[in-house]
Amino acid sequence: MKLNKTNMKKILLVAALVMGGFMTSQAQEISKNALGLRLGGANGFGAEVSYQRAVGSNNNRLEFDLGWRNDNDFDAFKLVGLYHWVWNIEGGFNWYAGLGAGLGSVSDNRDFLNDNDPDDGAFAFVAGNIGIEYNFDIPLLLSLDFRPEIGFSDYDVIDNFAPDLAIGVRYQF
Repeated sequence: MKLNKTNMKKILLVAALVMGGFMTSQAQEISKNALGLRLGGANGFGAEVSYQRAVGSNNNRLEFDLGWRNDNDFDAFKLVGLYHWVWNIEGGFNWYAGLGAGLGSVSDNRDFLNDNDPDDGAFAFVAGNIGIEYNFDIPLLLSLDFRPEIGFSDYDVIDNFAPDLAIGVRYQF
């Protein structure tokens, strides 16, 4: 093939189409809103009502979760807000990472001996978040994430590291 001006234009056009196709396949958009449940937890099983809202044009989002945790010794409810950066892996798969914080309340259910006071009250925490999700062709989003949390309070039960692992199921709209 002779490299003349016409052939060079064809090569540049094909290269531009291939690069454009690659770029659009890597830039899958996340949905504007998603609402569902996040099931799992640290220090006991729990459920959270989860809402995600896209922000900006770069596949970033906010996530707000209101949840309940319980186990044999403690019950707690908490509200958390996170900011996620979302990247496409391939097809409907995305991975994300984020940072956030939250507030909550804990109730100590342990039987106390020798008149020890239970550790009941409010707490605050900071959280990181990393996960993977699959965005189906229907408005369904499934995710698996790890959310390490570090709590702060006057109570021994919350002043520690909690590795929160959960599965999410959300309806996208």
